[in-house]
Amino acid sequence: MKIHPLITTTEELTALCNRLAKADFVSVDTEFMRENTYWPELCLLQIGDDKEAAAIDPLAQGIDLSPVLELMTNNEDVLKVFHAGGQDVEIIYNLTGKTPHPIFDTQIAMMAISQSEQIGYANLVESWLGFDVDKGARFTDWSRRPLTERQIEYAIGDVTHLSTIFPKILKKLIKTGRGAWLDIEMEKLADPENYRNDPSEVWHRIKAPSRNPQVLGRLKAMAAWREEEAQHKNIPRGRIMRDETLADIASHPPKEQADLAKVRGLSAAWRENDIGKRLMAVLEKAIPLPADELPKKTSRGAPLGKEGALVADLLKLLLKIRSREIDVAARLLSRTDDLEALAAGVRGLSILEGWRYEVFGKDALDLVEGKLAFAVVDGKMKMTHIDDISEPTVEE
Repeated sequence: MKIHPLITTTEELTALCNRLAKADFVSVDTEFMRENTYWPELCLLQIGDDKEAAAIDPLAQGIDLSPVLELMTNNEDVLKVFHAGGQDVEIIYNLTGKTPHPIFDTQIAMMAISQSEQIGYANLVESWLGFDVDKGARFTDWSRRPLTERQIEYAIGDVTHLSTIFPKILKKLIKTGRGAWLDIEMEKLADPENYRNDPSEVWHRIKAPSRNPQVLGRLKAMAAWREEEAQHKNIPRGRIMRDETLADIASHPPKEQADLAKVRGLSAAWRENDIGKRLMAVLEKAIPLPADELPKKTSRGAPLGKEGALVADLLKLLLKIRSREIDVAARLLSRTDDLEALAAGVRGLSILEGWRYEVFGKDALDLVEGKLAFAVVDGKMKMTHIDDISEPTVEE
């Protein structure tokens, strides 16, 4: 495989992308920094196919990333391969408003052909290629220039190894017939809604202190305000205010700005600074959360009771058995909250649809309905349908 020198000009980048646009797939990785910023700062982008690979310097003076971003988001003929690519996709979305498509994530794919829940990149390389990845540059400051040869070699290795591993994973997926299982998972990864950050919706991510409409109205207003403050200053939202502090103020709002000095998690300066004034203005304008926006009461997360909890435990055991039997990651088959919801009587779940129903959901439903039992055969736990258990004969 040909490894190019670090690409620092638009001309070099355009020539590379023109060649890669004819490939069946490209492997992609990024190096970024986000410890001190709201928006992740793209510091390096690596890309390659099975013939060539290169690292692109987004911080190079005058470089235009349009050719590679065009390849990522508008070329439907080239499959984009990532490993644990959520943050890489987020960066591309932030730059373009679009996500790479079509997309393939080797970490997700490994869940369909092994019991690996979230296999790391180093373990992926070791298991498929049989050698250890140099981790020396993993925690480097990728924003510093110039980059060393070792840093660039480390970064490009992420895509060269991935380009070798991907066809092997694809071959096994085809052999097992499980490729179709991943279609929905890959589309979820590429769904722009996963990366669209609407300040008015971020309050859902915060553990709600109560279901009181007034409290939730304040929480929603403050969460949106904090998000906009963080975006404007380009600093992590936690630098403005932690979630716990936000929830505390929503439950116990200060009567005047001076009271902010008494809030745990805020400095005394909030009692008289401008950001404190802006927060008080937000609280003053906050309205109770409308009834149609109140969190729905569902069986998920609700107490199951002793019997329901036992059923949920049996479903978890069933999941472990089935995962082991067919060599699939349990998390790909079902999430814990889906099992608890099923035990609580909820239907219309993803495990009761499509391939998940055929592979696991049907048996899970039979267990809940008393049609499935457990048995130990040759020292291993097995599932047995009640109808298949032969009645012992009684001699007269």
